[in-house]
Amino acid sequence: MNSKGTSYLLWLSILLGVGGLHRFYNGKLISGFIWLFTGGLFGIGQFIDLFLIPDMVDGHNLRQAARLGGSPYAPYQASISRRVDLPPQKSTAEQLRVKLLKAAQVRGGKISVTQGVADTGADFAEVETALMGMAKKGHADIQNDPKSGAVVYAFPEL
Repeated sequence: MNSKGTSYLLWLSILLGVGGLHRFYNGKLISGFIWLFTGGLFGIGQFIDLFLIPDMVDGHNLRQAARLGGSPYAPYQASISRRVDLPPQKSTAEQLRVKLLKAAQVRGGKISVTQGVADTGADFAEVETALMGMAKKGHADIQNDPKSGAVVYAFPEL
């Protein structure tokens, strides 16, 4: 990950007559060569870059994180999991949704909150929140059981 401090130090290389090193550092090769051969676009571009460096560094870091398949917000964690070839970890909410889907699949594509609690071991609030979230995103339909009148979440794709 590139740092803004290093970029600013490279920006100062214009004082030695070499412009654009900060652009090379941040992966902007074409404009880096233009800055190098024109003295930072005759000093004007170099001055403007003084204000653009933070965004330039952030953009470079985001591109690097995306290229490496990690999260731009947790580069250290992503690099650890790549080094030891660990699969990305699912969040507990995602794990709960998967368990609820599997439980609904066993029950013919429908599940109530109580059944979800019994099958997953999660508490009522967590199960209800997860099922409501899936319904809001269009993954489930909310119905009432004709016999008991209980709220049932139906997954038409199962």
